Amino acid sequence: MSTTAASHLSPAYPDKAAWGTARKLRAWQAKALETYLESLPRDFLTVATPGAGKTTFALLIATELLNRGVIKRITVVAPTEHLRTQWADAAAKVGIRIDPKFTNAQGKHGADFQGIAVTYAGVASKPLLHRARAENEPTLVILDEVHHGGDALSWGEAVREAFEPAVHRLALTGTPFRSDTAAIPFVRYEMDERGILRSSADYTYGYAEALRDHVVRPVLFMAYSGSMRWRTRAGDEVAARLGEPLTKDVTAQAWRTALDPAGEWVPSVLQSADKRLSEVRRHVPDAGGLVIATDQRNARAYAKQLEAISGEPVTVVLSDDKGSSKRIEDFADSTSRWMVAVRMVSEGVDVPRLCVGVYATSTSTPLFFAQAIGRFVRARRRGETASIFLPSVPLILEHAGNLEIERDHALDRAENANGDEDDLWSPEEGLIKAAQEGEAAIDSSGTFEALESEAEFDHVLFDAQQFGMGALSGSDDEQDYLGLPGLLEPDQVAHLLRDRQKKQQRNGGGKEVAERVAAHRALAEHRKELNKLVSGYARKTDQPHAIVHAELRRTCGGP
Repeated sequence: MSTTAASHLSPAYPDKAAWGTARKLRAWQAKALETYLESLPRDFLTVATPGAGKTTFALLIATELLNRGVIKRITVVAPTEHLRTQWADAAAKVGIRIDPKFTNAQGKHGADFQGIAVTYAGVASKPLLHRARAENEPTLVILDEVHHGGDALSWGEAVREAFEPAVHRLALTGTPFRSDTAAIPFVRYEMDERGILRSSADYTYGYAEALRDHVVRPVLFMAYSGSMRWRTRAGDEVAARLGEPLTKDVTAQAWRTALDPAGEWVPSVLQSADKRLSEVRRHVPDAGGLVIATDQRNARAYAKQLEAISGEPVTVVLSDDKGSSKRIEDFADSTSRWMVAVRMVSEGVDVPRLCVGVYATSTSTPLFFAQAIGRFVRARRRGETASIFLPSVPLILEHAGNLEIERDHALDRAENANGDEDDLWSPEEGLIKAAQEGEAAIDSSGTFEALESEAEFDHVLFDAQQFGMGALSGSDDEQDYLGLPGLLEPDQVAHLLRDRQKKQQRNGGGKEVAERVAAHRALAEHRKELNKLVSGYARKTDQPHAIVHAELRRTCGGP
């Protein structure tokens, strides 16, 4: 290892520095750097959990290669426009000049810059231009979140075409797995014991390791269930309880009903999340919260509700808004309480003070979930925890429980223990999901109507263990869990959660919820019987279900 690199190395946990500018390396960064410098490989894949410091690692390698004269030019490829600016800012702080405003029309960057930052889409639109740049001078290509190189067949082909001549390619990702079998460019695949081709990283640093090293925060998942009621396209009213065993279709519709801003579920969960944020800010004064919404309409509605709850303005980030990047930066540098976004902050955006999150989106892929949770786990000092509020949806809770599992990208379909195809890797599953999403989009235009929703605290998921017996929203039992101190070591968190659960058991915890559930079940049976009668009457009179229901309400005065 060179003297230049060695002068930076320290296995110590560094003080929080700006994105990509830590002056001391974490232990994993030092080991990964040493591994790289031993052979200076042409291709090197680094898989490190979100928040671990991949950018610092990549920029040190870039500095080392520039100092040695191995490269003269750098190209950073990122998923989004916002990340181009973040890379340029981070590089500037270590003395590397990157142009984040480069366009294909320019052809070449200005003499004041040592490289450019572009998006995968930008490369795909003109791969031969970037190939010529890589051929003209020795180039290091940094492929940030490289799994995006397989987002479309044309993208993967373009990235390969553009950067095949590069003398060095450094691939970075926090989530190397994909939900399809599109090969990721410049990633090595090896056969596993089951005969499945899977991606092979040159250095891996997972969430479990980072948690042990206090590099990332532990996560408290606060799950909320509740009673839901909606009207189907056929005009029938359906009632179900989120968190109970349901079919996939009913679960999806109950989930959508919960996320409807006109119901009571979202405002109740936002109220609880704001209480949690207030508790965290007693120990972490600048702690911020983020709500991840499904679409822009919901995002704006959630923001209004949060402003009423918190009494403060809420930052709203929409992906098609030109000022989004600036709003994210302003929020990151402020002490404001809340930000609401759709997808723009799901990956790579650095707001280290985010400590509380609300997963108010219907997106359910493990990739998106991992990226979303990655926004909250970046540690600044020991003892900080992240609190994420979730709907009690089995698939989402499964993702939360599997947070520490390391996955690789598979090029073949695998089978699970039951002999079925593994949904994570199945292309057919992706086609079904796309069809369902298309149907959901039709429903949202008015053929699906959310009628009622209410929220109940279900449990806390921590370290893959469940704590709590359910509690009414706003109850003392719920407050016991919301009131956990904002600065705790993981063993202290587990100890306090066990104490809270014992207290709840002594006080007959869960009784009120059980009574409400019993009443809900009885009401559901009555509604089921009513719907059958309405269906029969509608067929006999050839009237739409909705008309019959409306007439019943008018006559009987019901809700």
